[in-house]
Amino acid sequence: MIKISTALRRVAKLISPDQVEPADAEVMASVGIHVEDQDRSGTYILRDFYPLCALAQTGGLELLPIAEALQKYDWLREKYYWKAVPADLDEYTARCAAAAEPQGYFVHVKRGAKVPFPVQACLYITRGDIAQMIHNVVILEEDSELHLITGCATRHGVSSAAHLGVSEHYIGRNASLTSTMVHSWGPEVEVRPRSGTIVEAGGSFVSNYCSLRPARSIQSEPRTWLNGEGAAAKYLTIILGSRGSTIDTGGDVYLNAEDTSAELAHRAVCTGGHIYQRGLLVGNAPGCRAHVDCAGMVLDAGEDGFIEAVPGLRSLHPEARMSHEASIGKIAPEQVAYLQSRGMSEREAISMIIRGFLGEEIVGLSPELDARVAEIAEVAGHGEE
Repeated sequence: MIKISTALRRVAKLISPDQVEPADAEVMASVGIHVEDQDRSGTYILRDFYPLCALAQTGGLELLPIAEALQKYDWLREKYYWKAVPADLDEYTARCAAAAEPQGYFVHVKRGAKVPFPVQACLYITRGDIAQMIHNVVILEEDSELHLITGCATRHGVSSAAHLGVSEHYIGRNASLTSTMVHSWGPEVEVRPRSGTIVEAGGSFVSNYCSLRPARSIQSEPRTWLNGEGAAAKYLTIILGSRGSTIDTGGDVYLNAEDTSAELAHRAVCTGGHIYQRGLLVGNAPGCRAHVDCAGMVLDAGEDGFIEAVPGLRSLHPEARMSHEASIGKIAPEQVAYLQSRGMSEREAISMIIRGFLGEEIVGLSPELDARVAEIAEVAGHGEE
């Protein structure tokens, strides 16, 4: 891990989203954060070590900096804080737990509230050689719904830093959380997300993760516990790997109740570097259903680039139904030739094929994620500038 500063700075007053500097707003837009967008129910922005904005704009939704929420609610620390992710899980969670004052967001959706537009949160690094340590807590009460968009990025010109992020999600009975996360990092950034999700009966958790411009090193293994009957989880991970990067993403889902279901889908495009696709589904209950699907496309791996797919299943109940598949390949020359015969250039044809591969059989991509997928196809097909 690089040597990094964790000095804490503050601003005296939160600002509104439209007061963000234009150059920063442009970077934020690249990861799905739109500071002037009216179709947002809330906005949270953290720059380096301090919050710039925490604004909720609809009933039934509370959005606060996590430090403020911990001061306001004793029950938050007693019932939720560090309960889905243990503070001593590894060295990175231990560092976050030891921070003088936690940084991150607290999102609380009240019982029965259907948040009409996405809530957006930006975790932004503007200085090199710092460690941004995050702890987010998201709570959805019974029968509530939320789409949360989290964009994480470094300012242009920032090459080295560290982002250590803990996220805890608590999804109540018949509640539904869709989490779309987009990363765009400098070439020497180290990223260590740690997340835990607990889903009660009838609840639903959908996690979309997209790494647009990879850091030097990303390693994550989110864990989800489906603890109530009929609970469901779906993970979609879309990765662009480039030379010099190591990306290790996975996901463990524990199906602990009757009729629970889980699906993990990994899509990776390798233009160099190392990509590891992992996934472990654990069937613990009758009637549970689970599937993991890893697919990779190798364009130009260079001398040592590769994709390694490691889908995993563990059945602990005779009535669990579980399956997996994995495939890694390249673009077929005849596909490119066919599209060229229809008037496309070679680059346009390659971009279209990549776009189809990344999005195939994935129903209901959010506009934010769809835009990022298109950008990955463009970068992979044309080469990075």
